[in-house]
Amino acid sequence: MPDNSGAVTDSTRAVPAKTGSVSGSSGSVLDGNSAAAENACTVSALTGVVSENNGSVSGCGGVVGESARAVPGGGRRVGGGVRVGAGRDVVLGQRGERRGERDRVVWTRVGGVQGGPLDLLTARIGRRHYAPHIHDQYAIGVTVDGLETMRYRGERVYSGAGSVVVVEPGEAHTGGPAREEGFAYLCVYPDPELLGAVLAEDPGPSPLWPHFREPIIGDLRLGEELRLAHRALRLGEDPLEGESRLLGVLGALVRRHARPGRPAAVPGRRAADARRIARAVAERLSVEVTAPPTLAEVAADLEMSRYQLLRTFRDVVGMPPYAWLAQHRVTRARALLDAGHRPAEAAFLVGFADQAHLTRWFRRVVGVTPGAYRNSVQDGGGSRRAS
Repeated sequence: MPDNSGAVTDSTRAVPAKTGSVSGSSGSVLDGNSAAAENACTVSALTGVVSENNGSVSGCGGVVGESARAVPGGGRRVGGGVRVGAGRDVVLGQRGERRGERDRVVWTRVGGVQGGPLDLLTARIGRRHYAPHIHDQYAIGVTVDGLETMRYRGERVYSGAGSVVVVEPGEAHTGGPAREEGFAYLCVYPDPELLGAVLAEDPGPSPLWPHFREPIIGDLRLGEELRLAHRALRLGEDPLEGESRLLGVLGALVRRHARPGRPAAVPGRRAADARRIARAVAERLSVEVTAPPTLAEVAADLEMSRYQLLRTFRDVVGMPPYAWLAQHRVTRARALLDAGHRPAEAAFLVGFADQAHLTRWFRRVVGVTPGAYRNSVQDGGGSRRAS
């Protein structure tokens, strides 16, 4: 994601059905770190993790690469003349700008769709590669331009324009451009309960979460419907339309492409032991977030070697303990920024060395600086109700 906080195009990245998975190393990681996640896995979400282990799309051509324009709404101008809005302001790629030169990201927060706020992402990525990270929610997107690649469940997959991409909660993944010209995509982050409700026969919460065997779904009609739902929610002109379109898309996605439940990553007692160890490590790191223990201390308490601890945690969670802790800190910092804290205060409270340390990690996993993110969710009333 970009160094400058900025908005991206009105689109999301999707992957073509069976574009093919290719074995290979994970996408390049910024500064060589296996970075933290945009919505870092909390301990409760980790429990779920551990328990299982070129062209534009139809209707999108006028969106990507248009002249810069701002959709009405309270936004704040930041570096590079880009407006980061509270959900309504979006700046598209400037005419004449060579694709792939800049990364632009804008976050939008909408209320009224689920129990908590629903986050939307609009992005154009030219060069940046996301390091391995996880989300507490589903990440459901559509690629609107270019070609994206990501490493997911041990394989490298590719997403072309029009494809729908689904990343399940707690699944470690990377992401970045597969070609020099970059890619553009739109994404929504619904809670598992919102998708689980599609499977439930009664109005109450469903005990099951939909499981998607393939992360890339070549359903062009669904991809276009997702784009329209994302746009309606982001603009907020008709809240009922946005909510209705999104629920229609999620329902169709689950009915056509998912099955109930999520399989365990490793069968048998050995897997249960590994999940127990990973939970214990995550719980301790989350409690001692400002002064974390050493690997030797944690391993000694669990009566295992540091090598065993690292291997077990990585196998279950998909990343080493330090990367999980960095994600957890980013998630806590994000909540503090939502509540009005300044970046320097948030950095201190979650255990980063200083604001610069927070900024480096925050930009790797969220795509913008902490200050730009804080402005985007506060200016103009970032949490807008859908209905």
